[in-house]
Amino acid sequence: MNYTIIIPARYASTRFPGKPLAMLGDKTILQHVYERAMQSSAAQVIIATDDERINEAAQDFGAITCMTSTEHSSGTERLAEVVEQCSIADDTVIVNLQGDEPFITAASLDQVADLILQSPDYDMSTLCHLIDDPDEVADPHIVKVVLNECGDAMYFSRASIPWDRDRHGSVSYYRHIGLYAYTARFLRHYIELEPCELEKVEALEQLRVLYHGKKIKMGITDEDSIIGIDTPEDLKKAEALLKT
Repeated sequence: MNYTIIIPARYASTRFPGKPLAMLGDKTILQHVYERAMQSSAAQVIIATDDERINEAAQDFGAITCMTSTEHSSGTERLAEVVEQCSIADDTVIVNLQGDEPFITAASLDQVADLILQSPDYDMSTLCHLIDDPDEVADPHIVKVVLNECGDAMYFSRASIPWDRDRHGSVSYYRHIGLYAYTARFLRHYIELEPCELEKVEALEQLRVLYHGKKIKMGITDEDSIIGIDTPEDLKKAEALLKT
């Protein structure tokens, strides 16, 4: 399997400034993510950042880095700049691995890349898993996704979707995993698409793709230990998980 992983990592997080360089055990969160990426079948792994502190730290643990603009509103836009800077060929599959996913598995990285490789008529692929904790359904920090009968994404939201109006209790909820795959060609096209109101309101960049009529192929994974770190409280949970 031939694909490239790009890890966007910025210092100025609203909820957790300096998050990529926060310590998780004896390594930074970013180093954990990078080492997980290196366990996959990817041909190369690049860390994209707009901060020299992150750039230096990444190079210290041996990563290839790319300095990017501070003006990007999303990780996908940052990846598009890397594609241009590195002159990556249009048909190259790119996996967007967020720099706050220290428990991502090589299997999930290969799965999301394979989805787009096997579905050339789709614009993007990503993953989700079944939610079994009712508290997660109501948590706005956990993004939910609704699928159609073909396994495509219909909508992503921080709200509890679908809404179980009559409380049947039989509704399945899926947690979106912030892992994307697309071709370099689509990344070049993505930055030409106008941001939409839904994307701004939900703060979910993938809604721009759906709004403009593009298709997102979903893969379901049973990797329920894949958790992202959005807040200092999440870091405490991650520290506990690291010890298990």
